[in-house]
Amino acid sequence: MMKGSAPTVSNEQKFIWLDGELVDWADANVHITTHALHYGIGFFEGIRSHATPQGPALFRLGDHLRRLEQSAAVYGMTLPFGPDVLADACCQVVSANGLGDCYLRPLVFLGEGANPLAAPLRCAVMASVHGPLVGAPKTGGAKAQISAFQRYSANAMPPAAKASGQYLNSWIGQTTALQAGYDEAIFLNETGFVADGWANNVFAVARGELLTPPQWSGGLPGITRDTVLRLAAEDGLTVAERPLVRSDLYLAEEVFLTGTATGVKAVASVDGRRMTAGAPGPVTTRVTELLNAALTGRSDAHPEWLEYVS
Repeated sequence: MMKGSAPTVSNEQKFIWLDGELVDWADANVHITTHALHYGIGFFEGIRSHATPQGPALFRLGDHLRRLEQSAAVYGMTLPFGPDVLADACCQVVSANGLGDCYLRPLVFLGEGANPLAAPLRCAVMASVHGPLVGAPKTGGAKAQISAFQRYSANAMPPAAKASGQYLNSWIGQTTALQAGYDEAIFLNETGFVADGWANNVFAVARGELLTPPQWSGGLPGITRDTVLRLAAEDGLTVAERPLVRSDLYLAEEVFLTGTATGVKAVASVDGRRMTAGAPGPVTTRVTELLNAALTGRSDAHPEWLEYVS
């Protein structure tokens, strides 16, 4: 019987942190009986590192690891390593791979064992230059579709958790949007309010206000979302968390999406209705500038958000 080939070693990923130690990229393997592969039980984060004059800096590392801890806690589980250990693991992965600008993926997943309800959690941290959403921003903005698939309710699965299996809901909405010729899926909740994008949060600009759905609408509590709200308010923009319906997006002057992997992505149209201020519009452009300055340490705003890799 032919054996499967070993994974190709990435030029940018030489080491992965797995269960407490750095291992060679090609040796970071799990057994096929790992329960996370069968049931999608796991929790993860996406964290950005940026090259700065003071060296690589991880953006809001503590906030990301707190959310990882909370994601597991919502499911009644405890991380196998504490936040200090995981923070050090993230720094080790960046340093050992000689990276500056990169995307990190801490992943906690259900391991092997006879009983999935008693199996141990395992943990890995990996890094790559591009991250999961590879590709240059689309010129003129993205075409978004309001998905026919609803975001699950809070009584079905907890939206506050960044849990692996929950992304099947996002996956089916996004692949359907792509098949229909769109670039991005936007989800409504079961009552018709805007929840979020497939892997990002949603913002709209209307009558000079920067708006985003409140957390109870069903979106993930995005760290980039929180960053944008705070930076925009400090810059003098009027910001508000407000319930939005699809027509609010149709009539908006601007719409954009945010996320760690996405950054800020301008939306040109929603279900074929074009944004009247263009893509990117002036608010989207300004928010992008503010975020990029904070990410790279080019601004004095919130230096506490940067965790430098020693």
